[in-house]
Amino acid sequence: MLDIWSWICELPYSDEWAESDSPFILTLASSSASKKNTTREIQLRAERTFMSEADVSLTFSVCIEGFESLEPQKTMWVSDTCLLSSEKPFLPLVLQLLQEIITRSPTAHDSSCPRSQLQKLKPEPISWIMDSHSPESFSSFFNLLFLTRLFWSCACDAPSVVGSFYFNSVLSPNIEALACNHAPVLRTFLETVGVDAELSFTRTLGYITAKLLILREVGVGLQTIAPLPDQQLGLSYAAEAHGFWILKGYAPVSAMKVTRSNEHNGKFPIIEAKESVLRYALAHQQLEAVIQLEYSVVFHDGYIQVNARVDNLRFHVAKLGFKRNDDMEFNEERHFPSRVRVWVGPEVGSTYVAGMTLGRSTNNGEREVETQRILKGNYGNTKIPKVKARARMTTKTRMRNWRWDQDVEGNAAVFDAVLCDNTTGQELATRKCDNNGDGGSSSFRNRYSGANRPFTKSGGLVFGRDEYGEGVTWRLSREMEGSVLKWRIGGQIWLSYWPNNVKSSYFETRCIDWCDEVDLPLIAGKYPS
Repeated sequence: MLDIWSWICELPYSDEWAESDSPFILTLASSSASKKNTTREIQLRAERTFMSEADVSLTFSVCIEGFESLEPQKTMWVSDTCLLSSEKPFLPLVLQLLQEIITRSPTAHDSSCPRSQLQKLKPEPISWIMDSHSPESFSSFFNLLFLTRLFWSCACDAPSVVGSFYFNSVLSPNIEALACNHAPVLRTFLETVGVDAELSFTRTLGYITAKLLILREVGVGLQTIAPLPDQQLGLSYAAEAHGFWILKGYAPVSAMKVTRSNEHNGKFPIIEAKESVLRYALAHQQLEAVIQLEYSVVFHDGYIQVNARVDNLRFHVAKLGFKRNDDMEFNEERHFPSRVRVWVGPEVGSTYVAGMTLGRSTNNGEREVETQRILKGNYGNTKIPKVKARARMTTKTRMRNWRWDQDVEGNAAVFDAVLCDNTTGQELATRKCDNNGDGGSSSFRNRYSGANRPFTKSGGLVFGRDEYGEGVTWRLSREMEGSVLKWRIGGQIWLSYWPNNVKSSYFETRCIDWCDEVDLPLIAGKYPS
């Protein structure tokens, strides 16, 4: 992989540069053109300017060379000035990359925070991140920033031939940068920068990943794109704060594993133009999940009791686009959550848990039975009886869209919510949509409107503590008092697509799973009695 950060940091101390005023060049990608004896390149250039005897500044730029129909050398991007005499000479460069990535990011069509309202990043948190991590760790984060910013210049602000070259020769060899699930600097950055900037940043990564996966599926002239990394594309991180365990996850829908579909080969088949546009629109979506569990610790004479329960589960499928009127015909077509599985518990192999108690095993549906008897007749002396009896019995079953179950795996508690068809009771995540072009069950037509819809108007899903208030408790040895344990938290989310307002036979279900560790402080006095 490229190591751009190390190259930048070594510039002020280079002996070669002391003898020359020519710019230093790092070739990011290079290949020979097929038609002419030329070489196509994307370069990062560093130019030095002497402002005084004590002040020397550096300016970075991205240039392209050797592309037909373009000038011999074209500058795509120029950085702000970096003063080598300052304490943090390259802090302005990092801030500029971050700010430009965030302000240019795609936003969900229904976002309440447009790019114009995003505040500028403050330098102090970014400076602290640079100081608190090793150069090797920060290098991978900087590579991600630079590749992301380069995407906007090459793939969006340049001719298509430059964008194709970027995907093949720059992003493809460094694709592991997008599989940044456990990058420590990225985790710290997302926790520090604020949720609005976090959404903008992660939607940019999702947009780039979606474009890359579309090009891989189409495969026209892009067969040289490297195989995807072993790690899943997307990112997640967990944290402990103020009595909450929080797991956040972001995954482009097209990067999620397909579990059920009417396409067996995973490639785009030969389909009608209208359905092709539908699938293209569906590929530009991203799952944004927040799993928030409330926990508490109670100290007893002979044991420590740890309590946890679901506080908030939020799942939003964001449409990655730049205009509200993009694909208006398919504006109501999006994936929806069809199953949610959350687990929490001590680390694997722990021996300090004496036992655990679940709140309930399952949520059984309610059933009402109504019985009605009607008697008719007359009394008196008559040879023909005129007594008639009629009985009527009615059975009513109340079925909810979401069925909650609670289970256990070892010492981990499992909370499972499954979306069911409230007319048939069938689980949506494992059900095949009818292949007749009308989207199957009519109960999931127009699923984002009406009083009984199972989702929000924007297609999201929110579970609050009132929806599933029961929790789980663990009893730990009192000898663990004063320690900070590692508790694991994870989530597995299924997204399904059924046609909503369009006539199509296409359906699919995809799945993503995340797992991380959070802290559990067992410190007396930290928790209210």
